[in-house]
This record gives sequence, structure tokens and C-alpha cells, in this order.
Amino acid sequence: MTETTAAVVEIDHLSKRFGSLAALDDVSLTVRPDTITGLLGRNGAGKTTLMQTITGQDFPTSGQVRVFGEQPIENAHVLSRISFIKESQKYPDDFKPKHVLACGGWFYENWDADLAEQLVEDFQLPVGRRLKRLSRGQLSAVGVIVGLAARAPLTFFDEPYLGLDAVARQTFYDRLLADYAEHPRTIVLSTHLIDEVANMLEHVVVIDRGRIVMDEPAEQARDAATTVVGPRGAVEAFVAGRRVLHREGIGGLASVTVERLSPDERRNAEACGLELAPVSLQQLIVRRTSADPRVAAEQEVLS
Repeated sequence: MTETTAAVVEIDHLSKRFGSLAALDDVSLTVRPDTITGLLGRNGAGKTTLMQTITGQDFPTSGQVRVFGEQPIENAHVLSRISFIKESQKYPDDFKPKHVLACGGWFYENWDADLAEQLVEDFQLPVGRRLKRLSRGQLSAVGVIVGLAARAPLTFFDEPYLGLDAVARQTFYDRLLADYAEHPRTIVLSTHLIDEVANMLEHVVVIDRGRIVMDEPAEQARDAATTVVGPRGAVEAFVAGRRVLHREGIGGLASVTVERLSPDERRNAEACGLELAPVSLQQLIVRRTSADPRVAAEQEVLS
């Protein structure tokens, strides 16, 4: 396998247990270079544990993790090429943003001080104020600036931008895409704001209860489900035998979300007078990671 096609992250049957809790359960995953991957799922699904294991902060209970072809734990050669920015980022109490940014060049060989300075202006960050006196949004901006300006070959953003308002989040997305276009690298975004980032993602990984339930290109994921709408009897006849992700309805009308339909199946539905509606990535993930998929699949149409 050549360097240009070699996987940046290779995970083989990884499990991580905390006592009786299986935070990760037999996870196998490959992350290709120069892609933006969305790592999505509910709170407690295992996203942060997975990222901490990839970045050498947690030991796996079983299975293998390789990053840039090597094991990451206590491996300076690997860890020096990783940036992991999270919402609860910790800094020394007496630090100011200017101190954090001044350290960037010490830790990241691709650190771009000019980009960091530009981002400070974009986010209107008061670099001379103590970190403990910053607002939540300003603290989020510090992490975002570090993650972007580091230009690490493997960059993780574990929801550090949740504290930003809508305008600042859009600034982050715009700057990330612009810099990624000029300086491609492997970026993993973990977020609950799925609809906001959906168009940025090239690959989607969904984790639920410690297991991977979706791992596919974003374009394929966007077509992974369809909502069939129409008279209840016709809808139920059409979806019979298919995997149903969600049901709802009122009176004689039903709306049923099913997994991917082929072109022939779409034509058949339309010939039956049924309406086909797209399912957003966020809706799909909500359906896939419901409290109990069996209940969601079997729930009765509301009368």
C-alpha cells in the first residue's frame, strides 16, 4: 500500500471496558488520509472514548489501534502529528490566550502563527485576558484557533465549538473548509450539530452503545433512508418486509421511514401514488440511534 493511500487510522476489533461498562465494543474502523469525517452519535455512545484511545490517552482493553501505521500510546513520533481539541480543554489557571498561542509552535511543527493571528481577529478574541475570565464562547474560540492553526496531519475536534454562537460557528466552518482546501489533512469532527456540518463531511461514522452502526461515504449516507408518505394501507403494503426506522401518522395517513430504496422501488412507490421524502442526516442518525431500535421499528401508527 502506498503512502498516499495508506490509512491514517486503523482500528481492529477494539474494545474498551470500564468495569462492567463496555464503552467500546468490537469496533473496527479505517480513516483515510485527507478527508473530513463526522464521528456522530448520542451522548455516552463512545465517541470521546474512541478518540481518546486513538490519540493514546486510553489503553484498549482488547483489539488494536494503529495511527500512521504505529501504536499511538507513548509514541512521540505519532502524537506529535495529532491535534485533539475538546470542549473541556484545560489550561493553566494564570494563562491568557496569547500564552496558549505562543506555545503552538512548540507543540505543532506545522503551526501557522499568521493564521492564528487572523483567527484571533475573526473571533474577536481578547488575547490579553486571563482564560478563567473568558466567556464560554471565547474559550471555545481558543480551542478552535489552536486546532486550525496547528494544521496537524490528524486533527480531532470533539465539540469544542458548542460554546460559539451561530455566527462564530459559521466562521469556524468557513475557515476550516478554506484552510483544508489549501492544506489538506485528516480531520475528525465529533458534534451534535449534525445539520450544520452535514455538507462539510466526506465520510460519516455513527457510533451507538459503543458499536459502529454506520461507516460510509457521506453521499451514500444521505441516501440511506427515505420517508414514504400516503394512505395508511398503501404505505404499510409498500413497506412490508423492509427495515422500518420510524413510523408516525394521523387518521388514514401514514409516514414511514425505511432504509435505502433502489431506483426500481422508488418508481414502484410513485406508481402507487406514494410520496417519497428525503431524510436529513440528522434525522437518519436519530432514527438509527433511538432508545430501542426494535421498538422504533415496531411502533404503531398513531390513530
